[in-house]
Amino acid sequence: MDDRRLTYFDYAATTPVRPEAVDAMVAALAQFGNPSSRYEYGRQAAQRVKGDRETVAQALGCAPGEVFFTSCGTEGDNWAIRRGVELNRRKGKHIVTTAVEHAAVLETCRDLERQGYEVTYLKPGRVDAGQVCAALRPDTALVSMMLVNNETGAVLPVAECVKAVKGYDPDILFHCDAVQGFLKVDVPVARLGADLVAVSGHKIGAPKGVGALYVKKGVRLRPLLTGGGQEEGLRSGTEATAQIAGFAAAVKAVMADKTRLERTAAIKGYTLAKLKEAVPKLEVISQGDAAHICAVTLPGYKSEVVVRVLGDQGVCVSSGSACHKGKPSHVFAAMGLPKPWLDGALRLSFSPDSTREEAAALAAALKGAAEGLFPTMS
Repeated sequence: MDDRRLTYFDYAATTPVRPEAVDAMVAALAQFGNPSSRYEYGRQAAQRVKGDRETVAQALGCAPGEVFFTSCGTEGDNWAIRRGVELNRRKGKHIVTTAVEHAAVLETCRDLERQGYEVTYLKPGRVDAGQVCAALRPDTALVSMMLVNNETGAVLPVAECVKAVKGYDPDILFHCDAVQGFLKVDVPVARLGADLVAVSGHKIGAPKGVGALYVKKGVRLRPLLTGGGQEEGLRSGTEATAQIAGFAAAVKAVMADKTRLERTAAIKGYTLAKLKEAVPKLEVISQGDAAHICAVTLPGYKSEVVVRVLGDQGVCVSSGSACHKGKPSHVFAAMGLPKPWLDGALRLSFSPDSTREEAAALAAALKGAAEGLFPTMS
């Protein structure tokens, strides 16, 4: 597919690598010293990583010593949850999370259930501090709640829930998957109060293969990987200096764009209006609290067929999280949608640089798909 003909509305799956990130990666690749080496070339690489850590920490709203680089959000979620319950095992083996978390959280919790943990899955609709507190028990070791749902754009009340959980028992650890919230909401995510926060680079214009875990000072997780003692001994292995450089450069570029959230919200609203005008049978599942994500449906149509038909025309949308790989969305199912709505559900996600011309192309393509495809009888 020729990228110049691409109409892309799947920024929640991944984003184009920003030119600033590419330039930073090339420079880091040219300066190929190992940050752990003690000669000058190694010290220069270490200094670069130090500066990049400071940049990411500023965006997170925390101290550099609380930032640990990972390979992705999934790794950060796994590290936080697995090591978090291990750290708190004296409290018990109970976990509280929501039924609409990313698979990185849900599958980790299910694996822990097989190891003898008990998990309470809160249903969507009104996940609030009261619902979370009602689920807490004396043996609760950890609460995990995402900041922005990756399929509906709903913003969960993390700060309020942290306050409530810590009021119930300050020893319960609170983990937040902020992969879709990092630099997509107007609050630095480490300031929400959670003990552990996972973020990912490729959602903000950095390369794939880099992320970070915020670990609040005083929380003593065991190492994820043992070996040479990198990342303060918590994640051994030679630092991915080029990916880290690209991550930090993307963070700087995004933070410099002060109107990004307003522009993103505006183009999302415009696109939804165009879609309703072009396809009257389209229904909105979620407007999305976050600026960049919403969910719609063509009731009775099969979303995977619609996605394929649009994709053949160079129009990119999804039927849910990219991590589902075509499987039905557990998020939409947990919302209790009628089956025709569930079958036809689509996620749209936006960039500050999404255009009205792209919105018109999406509306025209979706109208053509709705007219050219026969609805199912479900």
